[in-house]
Amino acid sequence: MDSNPHIKTYPDIGEAAFGPKGRALISLFMYLELYLVAIEFLILEGDNLHKLFHNTSFKIGGIRIRGQKGFMILTALVILPTTWLRSLGMLAYVSAGGVLASAILMGCVFWAGAVDGVGFHEKGELLKFGGLPTAISLFVFCYGGHAVFPTLCNSMKDRSQFSKVLIVCFVTITISYGSMAVLGYLMFGDDLESQVTLNLPIRKISSHIAICTILINPITKYAVITTPIAAAIEDKYSIQNNRVISIIIRTLIVLSTLIVALLVPFFGYVMAFIGAFLSVTVSMLLPCLFYLKIKKVARRFGLELVMIGGIAVAGSFVGVIGTYTSLKQIVNHL
Repeated sequence: MDSNPHIKTYPDIGEAAFGPKGRALISLFMYLELYLVAIEFLILEGDNLHKLFHNTSFKIGGIRIRGQKGFMILTALVILPTTWLRSLGMLAYVSAGGVLASAILMGCVFWAGAVDGVGFHEKGELLKFGGLPTAISLFVFCYGGHAVFPTLCNSMKDRSQFSKVLIVCFVTITISYGSMAVLGYLMFGDDLESQVTLNLPIRKISSHIAICTILINPITKYAVITTPIAAAIEDKYSIQNNRVISIIIRTLIVLSTLIVALLVPFFGYVMAFIGAFLSVTVSMLLPCLFYLKIKKVARRFGLELVMIGGIAVAGSFVGVIGTYTSLKQIVNHL
């Protein structure tokens, strides 16, 4: 971006490195990642609403649907109208409250352990080598924000401060995720669910606040996540000005994510797959390839090349092992 002012987005960087094929490759991985995150939102909503209203069922077209799947369908119906909006300024503003929501969630989990009687005395097996691929894949998912970094950098008044912004962000989220991991382990040990809210005592106010906090985020962010996918399809076929077709496309996107969520309702394993296959590719492997292609001096043997090679090797290992493990776990549960 420093060498070419015309580069504004991640696909632009891909094109600068490998031409149209580079743009197409990074776009494919970016949109697929967004699509799967939208599926995760529906699974998350279904799990937590089922936790709150355990014995609730719905009757749709004469068919009674119970539990998690019923709440997924209900969530999709609630979210659907938001995806039809052209201007997502308000939704984007609301979704920025995710930082506050994360702080509230951590506070509620800590409160459940310290005040609501759960305690921090649970013991489990501290290290399970068989679980490392899944754990690493989940951590990679947590750091998978690289697709928006170029846009974020371009939006800054002083782009020279971007490196400092990244340092602050990565330190903050490392403390946040690390604290939640330690709290979850100390409170629930080996019985910890894929979402900590599913372990919280349901009759406590702190649990209700935590679950409601988690429920709000996907509803406000789903449209923001899926709009780039819809916009790419509309641009591809030059139908941006056809309102009816636009609504049909966005409705089909919601319907398809709902179908996948109903078929594969495993939050942790789907997240591990996203982390291993997509986040590793977008955040570790492609940046290394693009950098080496664009900056020829970096190809000379030295510390920089060794570090880049190390990242690429580690990323490839996590990607292959993590993707295989997560897919195997999904198939076994199916």
